[in-house]
Parts: sequence; structure tokens; C-alpha cells
Amino acid sequence: MRRIRRIRRRGCGEIPSVKFWRLQCSQWLPKPPAEVFPFFADAGNLAELTPPWLSFRILTPRPIPMAEGTLIDYRIGVRGLPMRWRTRIARWQPPHAFADEQLRGPYSLWHHTHTFAAQGGGTLVGDEVRMRPKGGPLAGLLMQLFVRRDVEKIFRYRSAVLRQRFGGGSEPAQLRWSIAEDVVTTATATP
Repeated sequence: MRRIRRIRRRGCGEIPSVKFWRLQCSQWLPKPPAEVFPFFADAGNLAELTPPWLSFRILTPRPIPMAEGTLIDYRIGVRGLPMRWRTRIARWQPPHAFADEQLRGPYSLWHHTHTFAAQGGGTLVGDEVRMRPKGGPLAGLLMQLFVRRDVEKIFRYRSAVLRQRFGGGSEPAQLRWSIAEDVVTTATATP
């Protein structure tokens, strides 16, 4: 899917494209979507799915009613640096899918789509994350040196927690990376 963003800045021209990374992850769990989705629908369970080394804490008062437009604030530690992260639920389609997007945090782009499909008597849990770390022209280097490895460790940890909670044997989640480009058009502000 190609998305065009319009950015308003005085004196800017067109930027032909911006690179972002896509992580696709899938994991089969031996429980139906009606049992798996409610676990993900409770934002409080994010702490269980997040590795301890991220020092993850939900700041939004609970319970958090989940719906399109819901805002959730967190505090995390990225490589020892504390920071706030705010996400918005961009799509909410229980028990089949939801998407969250970062409004504030360590990425210039973070859009995470979660899907839950009935398959083989269980649920195929799918994730697609479109991301770009902050860092401007250094984003690719940051991705290569730290971000990709850290994100993979987070998803592998999450996979192990899900296998322990719902069963599913010793088969870890399948991770696949790709690089894409997003067309960005800038419009010059009128004086």
C-alpha cells in the first residue's frame, strides 16, 4: 500500500521518497480468535508482552476502553534512555484486527497492524509494522546497527510469551523484513 503524505513547510520543495522498513511476523496459536483477541484488547497486557529491559510502564489510567481513536501513553527505556511513547488506535475491528500508530516516541513512523485469523483450529496472529527510526539521513545506519536487532528481540520475546500463555509448541514466530519507499510531497506555505 502506498501512502502520500502532504507536509506544509515554508520554502520546501518535493522530497521524492522516504525509506521505511516493514516487519511482517506471524505465529500460530492453538486457541480460537475469540480467546486470543481479548488478551490483545486489554492494553494492560502490553507489559507482559514487552521485555523487561525496556522498562515499560503504561501511564494512561486503567482500564483503557479500546476503540478507534483511543490514546495510550507509555514510558519506556530505549538503550537506557527513558522516553515517552504515545499511540493512537487507528483501526479497531474485534476480533479480527486492530492497528496502532505512534504519535510520539522513538520513531518518525510506527504503524503496527495486528490481525487474528482462524486457521487449523487455532489462530494465526499476524503483525505488520511499518517503521522508520528518527535520525534523518542516519536512520538507515541506526536501523542496521541497533533498531532492527532490538525490534527482532522484542518480537521474539513476545512470541515466547504468547507460546507460554496459549500453547503452540516450540515453533517461534516467523519474521520477515522488507524495505519500501513512501512518496512524500511537500507543499509550500502561502505567505
